[in-house]
Order: sequence, then structure tokens, then C-alpha cells
Amino acid sequence: MAQAVSTLVTGANGYLGSALCSRAAAEGLPLRACVRTAMKNSSGAADEVAVGAVDGATDWAPALNGCSSVMHLAARVHVMAERADNPLVEFRRVNVDGTLNLGRQAAAVGVRRFVFVSSVKVNGESTAADHAFSAADAPAPQDPYGISKLEAEQGLRQIAAETGMEVVIVRPPLVYGPGVKANFAALMRAVQRGVPLPLASVTHNRRSFVALDNLVDLLITCIDHPAAANQTFLVSDGEDLSTAELLRRLGQAMGKPARLFPVPPSLLQFGANLLGKGDRAQRLLGNLQVDISRTRSTLNWNPPVSVDEGLRRAVAGLPS
Repeated sequence: MAQAVSTLVTGANGYLGSALCSRAAAEGLPLRACVRTAMKNSSGAADEVAVGAVDGATDWAPALNGCSSVMHLAARVHVMAERADNPLVEFRRVNVDGTLNLGRQAAAVGVRRFVFVSSVKVNGESTAADHAFSAADAPAPQDPYGISKLEAEQGLRQIAAETGMEVVIVRPPLVYGPGVKANFAALMRAVQRGVPLPLASVTHNRRSFVALDNLVDLLITCIDHPAAANQTFLVSDGEDLSTAELLRRLGQAMGKPARLFPVPPSLLQFGANLLGKGDRAQRLLGNLQVDISRTRSTLNWNPPVSVDEGLRRAVAGLPS
């Protein structure tokens, strides 16, 4: 095997991967970007290799050659409008079979450390008031995506036990930043356009988020920090927000007030349930908090970007 000189990043031209590759390039960190389809420098990294589809049959040999660590970001992500006949089968094909296939090949060629980006959905979908998820909590995934991430974590730990390859697992909550999509982007656009939102009374819930740059910073820390070996870390901005506070601070980041009016949260949830959108409403009305105290103490790490700065960077990417 060639001398180990680099970190392999899978999913390198995705939302998180692109940000990580940009940070690595700016700091001169040796990195090989792995993408699905060959496109000239699509990740922005100097060293890029295409491997095709990620599943249990992917040949990772060209990508792994010369790499001492792996940062596995590629995944079938949680989707709001699922079209697969059996979503769990599809999530397992990429997130379990694909991950463990990469893990086995990495261990076989002597990769020292495998950093896996999992999800807080391994812990569950919501937390009780005044309780935050910790890495020590019993997993309780409730959807196929969360189940597939848990199974991948379990398989990687088994590979680590059998081979000695170090495995680091990172479980982020919702990640936001420039180019964020889905529900967070919809909220930003609503505030930007001055759309009245019935969320002024949603002040008692608390939700954890993580700015894209904070997650990238933690992942880079995990590449070689001695204390990260074979650990599981939760990550967030370190400041949890109610939905009303999030919207107000998005407005501040844009330089315009969020237009909120009060409707009791119980009434909002009732209406959403009638429309078959109860789960979606819970993402606005319920709690989901993570405790990052162990991440801070173990790695001597603190989120370098504040919530307000993270929101400012996110809204700066919106079209005017």
C-alpha cells in the first residue's frame, strides 16, 4: 500500500462535503475527495476520485489508496416525500451495506481511523422538556433513516472490535448554513418575504441546531484527536432556541423583522393532525435538544461560530 498521506472524504460534492473540502483546501489539509460520478473538480478538492454508486458492492480500492483516515459523509438522506416502495430497504442498501462495505475495505488496507457522520435520529425524534439527548442514551430511532444509521453504527463498532481500526461517530441535529434546503430554507424564505407566521406563541419549546461551519470544525477535529478514538459525539451550536426565537433571530440576521402572530401551539398541532401533517408540525412545536457537554470536555472543543453568526452566514446565501 502507498504511504498513508491523506483523508478520504466520501460525499465530497454534497452539502456537508463541499463545505468540508473548502475548509480543508483553505487550511492546506491533505484530503482526497470521493464522489459518485466523475465531474472535473466537482468537489473543489485537488485530489478527486469517482467510485459510482455507494452500496455493498462498491470497490473503494482506488479511493482508499494512500489514505490513513476516512470521513464518511455519503448517505441516502432523510426525505420528506418518500417514493420508495420499501424505504428501509433503500436506506439499508446505501447507509448500512455501503457504509460497512467501505469500513471493511478501509480496515483491510490499514486505515487508522474511520469518522462516520450519523444522525441525532438514532437517539429519537424528540426530547421531553428539560431533557437533552446524550450519546449514552439508549438508541430509539423511529423512521427508516434513523434505523439505517443505527445499524451502520453498530456494524462499524463490530468492525472496530475485530480489526482495531478506530471508529468515531458524530450525530448532528439539523444542519443549517449557506445553501440549506427543506424546512429550514422554507422558514428563511418566509421571513425574507415578510410572510405572516402563526408561531409567536411557540416560545416554550427548545431545539438544537448546528451551523454548517461548526459541524465541519468538529469533523476536522475528529480526524486525529487522540481522545476521539471509538467515541460517539453529539454536536450542536451550544445554544438551543424556541421556534419563535429562531424566527426572530433569522429576521435580525436579514435586517428585517419576522412577522409573527400568536396562535396556541395546541391549536396548531390539532390543525396539523387533521391535515395529516402532525409529524411536520412537531418539528416546529416540539423539543429536540442534544447535550454536547461530553463533546466539549473530551475533545476540548467549543463551537467556533455563534448561532447569530451561523444564521447570518445562512441568510447571506439567499437570493435577494
